[in-house]
Amino acid sequence: MTSAPLFDLPELLGDCRRVLVTGGAGFIGGAVVRRLLTGSSVTVFNLDKLGYAGDLTSIEAVLADLGAAAEGPEGPRHRLLQVDLSDGAATEAAVRQADPDLILHLAAESHVDRSIEGPGAFVSSNVVGTFHLLEAARRHWEGLSASRRPHFRLHHISTDEVFGSLRATGRFSETTPYDPRSPYSASKAGSDHLVNAWHHTYGLPVVLTNCSNNYGPWQFPEKLIPVVILRALAGEPIPLYGDGANVRDWLYVEDHVDALLLAATRGQAGRSYCVGGYGERANRELVERLCDLLDRLQPEGAPHARLITRVTDRLGHDRRYAIDPARIEAELGWRPRHDLESGLEATVRWYLAHRPWCERMQQRLQAGRGG
Repeated sequence: MTSAPLFDLPELLGDCRRVLVTGGAGFIGGAVVRRLLTGSSVTVFNLDKLGYAGDLTSIEAVLADLGAAAEGPEGPRHRLLQVDLSDGAATEAAVRQADPDLILHLAAESHVDRSIEGPGAFVSSNVVGTFHLLEAARRHWEGLSASRRPHFRLHHISTDEVFGSLRATGRFSETTPYDPRSPYSASKAGSDHLVNAWHHTYGLPVVLTNCSNNYGPWQFPEKLIPVVILRALAGEPIPLYGDGANVRDWLYVEDHVDALLLAATRGQAGRSYCVGGYGERANRELVERLCDLLDRLQPEGAPHARLITRVTDRLGHDRRYAIDPARIEAELGWRPRHDLESGLEATVRWYLAHRPWCERMQQRLQAGRGG
């Protein structure tokens, strides 16, 4: 169920006119870009290397709907900067071109299985890339006018996976020690530490958020929820790691966007905020619920749960994640507007209605794997 908006976006952004979003062709980054374009008049500079999972379809659709409103006083309100953050000179040039009042840093390699197979790309993108962005942002901030400099902010978006694995009870919070277990989470932990160091050493005004597992429309079909939906629709085996008892805390992507915009504009500099959706589910329970929804919404092929197939567990598979979002709720007034049940149904309906896009992304995924 969706309730009233948590805030008025133009009021929240204030005098902010130019926003640089890294990873804006990705799942969460794209949702941020779409919200900025439809809910405000800012100019969005979308820095993305357009790798195998990058896709601009949703943003192009929004721009088409906006029509004349997609143009600002100085030209198009969405400007793509095709840059790989691992290229320091290109990153520096992109930040100069964007001349941002606010940076939302979402660009990252994020698929755990891929990090196990090829960790080097994760270190290059998530650690080295963040370093290049921090240095470019620091030089930009130091060169801003006296009127603009106090309002500049860099918001680094991270993951709950940096905290490691929980037992059956307890939840991650901002004071949980870091204990990353995979090459992906270790690279994100490294980037978090760099961001905090640039704040404490150089005074760069930063905010950091750690979120739980996101889901919703436009998610690339290598993550669990779209994998389950699309495998079931194709009548193919639905892979379930190990005993399926690993627990994740699921957060609808638009609720995450609410949290990101609040933290970026109202969060305290140098502070971190944990963002979770009160959506804890064991993987088996989640997969079975998706199958139940498909049985109702797409009866052909039911019962879809017959396709669930146990596969060898992931190396170093963390047992449980759960987030305590008390700080962001108390300090910034954030709350999730979607419960897991309604969010899952909306997501399944979206994938059923966007089969051609799904097929294109699956073809791209196969090409990215070399087969």
